[in-house]
Amino acid sequence: MAQQATNVVLVGKKPAINYVLATLTLFNQGMDKVVIKARGRAISKAVDTVEILRSRFLKDKLTVAGISIGSQEVTREGGRTSRVSTIEITVARKD
Repeated sequence: MAQQATNVVLVGKKPAINYVLATLTLFNQGMDKVVIKARGRAISKAVDTVEILRSRFLKDKLTVAGISIGSQEVTREGGRTSRVSTIEITVARKD
């Protein structure tokens, strides 16, 4: 299994505030940039996470450094393959 980068937050099924706190923790540990990754239905939660950070927690101290979108091929139960949308939002602290 590949080693996951330490400045990445993977968004899944938990409430958005969990990912907000995970991102804040990484910034408090000294990270300059954090990548918030999601795929499929979790994409809207990743966007919500960034917006909560920008509007409530890090007002005027956070910038969106980049957004990358794409898709992955996923093998479903029964051997079917389908494509799932992905997003990576890079947020950085303003100096």
